[in-house]
Amino acid sequence: MSLQRDAKTLSLNSIASLRRAMSAFNSYDDDGRTTSVLLHLQHSAEMLLKAVLCQNRVRVFDKDTSRSLGFEKCLGICQAHHDLKESEAGIFRAVDALRDAAQHWIIVVSEDLLYMNTRAIITAYDAYLKRSLDLDVSSHIPPRVLPVSTKPPGDFDFLVDREYKLIAELLQPGKRQRDEARARVRSLLAMEAIVTEKVEVSERDIDRIEKAIKDGKEFNEVFPRLNTVGTATTGEGTTFTVHFSKKEGAPVKYIKGDDPEGHAAVREVDLRKKFHMLPSDLAKKLGLTEPKSKALRQHLNIDSDPDCHWVFEFGKSKHGCFSDNARNKMKAALDGGLDMNSVWEENRPGKRKAIVAAVAAVGEIPGT
Repeated sequence: MSLQRDAKTLSLNSIASLRRAMSAFNSYDDDGRTTSVLLHLQHSAEMLLKAVLCQNRVRVFDKDTSRSLGFEKCLGICQAHHDLKESEAGIFRAVDALRDAAQHWIIVVSEDLLYMNTRAIITAYDAYLKRSLDLDVSSHIPPRVLPVSTKPPGDFDFLVDREYKLIAELLQPGKRQRDEARARVRSLLAMEAIVTEKVEVSERDIDRIEKAIKDGKEFNEVFPRLNTVGTATTGEGTTFTVHFSKKEGAPVKYIKGDDPEGHAAVREVDLRKKFHMLPSDLAKKLGLTEPKSKALRQHLNIDSDPDCHWVFEFGKSKHGCFSDNARNKMKAALDGGLDMNSVWEENRPGKRKAIVAAVAAVGEIPGT
């Protein structure tokens, strides 16, 4: 494959950062080691995403600000249009979230989990590099410099459960290791990005989870998202590969940010980010008028789907908002040849009022 000029430069920068990450991981100097590994891994992933976009002649500069697109935007475009798999996007997001936590505050990542995340992103990176740019890691980085753990890698479930128990021990009265415990909680929260698109770690989250752990709550109650992460590993040493996947786990319940009993790591901030479109925004993205957008929502039962619609309450006011799932579901229906004229005829306001009147008068919907 012949690479575009910018794609070639970005891919070389990406591989260079991956080499720096490997050097930092294998370094004997522990001071700042975790942060260095995460910084270089995140930069490597972002440059790869931008190289893929440039290769496909996608504009990587915002037309309003003239600044290059951020990591999340590039990730979303590659996932939607350029063959980035969900599992690969998950580990890219997780490393970005860990890097963000490390760069802006204090984080503690256990050696085993750092190794597993590093190997997982190398696995995903190599696969996407080959698939999208026809390059491979082994041609640029000798296998001998890839990270090798001195300990046998454990199962992800085992590792996070052990980490959770360690945090509980650190929070015991008299231990005086609360700062380390909270730094470890921060890393577990960041790793939720493996299975969710939006992760934001706040001190309020840490406070709530600290209280839950002190109250003796089980791991799957406090971190229901991490309870849905599975791993598949093959090989050993420099050939060791890690694939993160999503499995069935404990039910995830949304809670309000100020709920004192809400210990689950799924918070109102997630709701605000997930359900970010007003009805007018949704209609505009679909190229429909608001009445026709509403008719399509009614036809597809969008408003009754908890993954598509959420009602926020502000005092006496209620505002229904919609997620990208709603837009995607509606767009898929339109792209699939749905007859919008028929949908409008069946769900237009006047027609629905006539149905309601018929039900009131007859006690049943005509024709049923």
